[in-house]
Formats: sequence, structure tokens, C-alpha cells
Amino acid sequence: MGITLHDYWRSSASYRVRIALGLKGLGWTSAPVDLRTRENRAPAHLKRNPQGLVPVLDIDGHRLTQSLAIIEYLDETRPAPPLLPADPTERARLRAVAHAVAMEIAPVNNLSVVAHVEDLTGSAQARPDWMRHFMLPGLHAVEALLDHPATGPFCHGAAPGLADICVVPQVYNAERWQIPLDRMPRIRAVAAACAAVPAFVAAHPDRARPAV
Repeated sequence: MGITLHDYWRSSASYRVRIALGLKGLGWTSAPVDLRTRENRAPAHLKRNPQGLVPVLDIDGHRLTQSLAIIEYLDETRPAPPLLPADPTERARLRAVAHAVAMEIAPVNNLSVVAHVEDLTGSAQARPDWMRHFMLPGLHAVEALLDHPATGPFCHGAAPGLADICVVPQVYNAERWQIPLDRMPRIRAVAAACAAVPAFVAAHPDRARPAV
């Protein structure tokens, strides 16, 4: 039974799952869901995910939602290479980094949220202002969390894992919204290390964007 990923090319959550699938060496079929045309609110997609969100992963006869739940499922069912270390304290630290991005920064910078802010204010400038207001302090907090002896080229030592999977898509968003990263050397170093890993390269939105 094949693997199908219902995703949107620029979605951070979808980007995370594409990276995880690549790190696990899994092939999949992409089934794009266009958020710009609100295809995610169509009955067909709401049947897949009542939240109307991406990604949705069809795998092993199951339909999974929520990127972090999907990634942990992949790690539990395909344990090599591991995406979290064996040490429980370090697992907690890396989950905290991942959650700081996926549960704190990303939700308030979601496409639907900023579109609503722009509608409420009637100002196109509200969108970038909102992004910078929440993204910059959030990323500074992640930078501080990475100030730890176990941080290496990646968020944990010499191999990428769950935290890197969350940090890299957020760096992509920061660059897109011209958020300065010059005072975040650890984040920049992690992003640079990941840029040399094929799974991260293949998952990049520029690669995932459907042909027009």
C-alpha cells in the first residue's frame, strides 16, 4: 500500500512531514491541496481532516493528521534513523524546541490567521507587521534553547531529528518575511547543516511547488 501526502507546498507543517518522510527513506505520492483557493475547506478535504488543515498522511491503511503526531508515528513505526535521542532529558529538550516552533510560532503566523488580521485592519501592511511581531521573539527564544552542550551541527549532535525538522521550515518563513537572523548564529548553523542533507533539499517548497 502506497503512501499519499495531502499537502500544500508552502505549508510549514507539510514541509516538516516531507522532511521526515525523506529522512526515513520513504517514497510517497503528493496530493496537493491549494490553500489559496480554499480547497482545504472543500467537502473532500474536510472528510480527510475535519480541521481543514494540511498535512494529511495516508499510510499503513491509516489516515493521520497534525504534523508532529505524523512525525512521531513515523519514528515509532520506522525507528531507523531515529528522530529523537534515547536519553529522556534530551528527548524532552528537543521536543521543547520543536514545540516552541510548531505550537507557539507557527500557529499565530498561519495563513488563515494573518489573512483575518488583514481583513480586520484593512491594511496590507498588517500582514508583514504581524509576522515580524510574533516570529522574531519566537526565534530568539529558540536560539536560546539551542544554547546547550548537546547542540552540534544539528539541534542534537551530528544527525538531524525532530527539532531540525521544525526549525528549518521556520527559517524558510523567516527569510520569506525578511526576518533578520543575524543575531541567531545557532539557528543559522543548524539551517546550513540541514541544507547539505538530501531529505531537507528534496522537501524544500521550491521542489514541492506544483507545476503551473
